Amino acid sequence: QVQLVESGGGLVQPGGSLRLSCAASRNILRITNMGWYRQAPGKQRELVATITTTSSSTNYADSVKGRFTIANDNPKNTVYLQMNSLQPEDTAVYYCNIRADFPTKDYWGQGTQVTVSS
Repeated sequence: QVQLVESGGGLVQPGGSLRLSCAASRNILRITNMGWYRQAPGKQRELVATITTTSSSTNYADSVKGRFTIANDNPKNTVYLQMNSLQPEDTAVYYCNIRADFPTKDYWGQGTQVTVSS
């Protein structure tokens, strides 16, 4: 059973930075996309950023463009999220996702709490 292990969450003041990491416990074959999603209290889970493994094409939610950067290390089945200029509205549980094809399967991390508060 593959597990995604996340790290890097915590409490940070507005304007601060955090770097999230997510690594698979075993090698995953035929990965097509890696990404980060978040869920704030009382809200639905939303996409934060994704990256394709073939072309490293990235996609960001409008609310994080210019502040967050997603990156991956394909051989290590690891994805990162650098978060700068954090604001209170970024407070949420952040989940990493890895999608593989043939067959299509989504893997999810357990979630890591990010709290932005003074």
